[in-house]
Amino acid sequence: MKQPNLDVFQVIADGSRREILHLLTAESLTINAIAGKFEISRPAISKHIKILEHAGFLTIEDRGRERFCLLSQQGFYQLREWLDYYDNFWKQKLGKLEMLMDASGHKKN
Repeated sequence: MKQPNLDVFQVIADGSRREILHLLTAESLTINAIAGKFEISRPAISKHIKILEHAGFLTIEDRGRERFCLLSQQGFYQLREWLDYYDNFWKQKLGKLEMLMDASGHKKN
């Protein structure tokens, strides 16, 4: 069963999922190790991990009997694309404002 595409902002809106991502910046962790850092059930952590995996924020790698979670760039690319759009928007707006101010004789400090 194919799941619909997830909105990356909905995915990271959850504090537990953001904390999981933060934990994985230090090292790859097993699902059990991640669950041990939270006061919610392991099934709830597993659900969060599946959502993060489906959205491209992490991958799961089998190593023997253990399943390790590792950060993945795919979900972050979508965030960066969205942020870049608005960064460019504001740079253009501020550039136009600067040109208008220069044209009207306002001096920069």
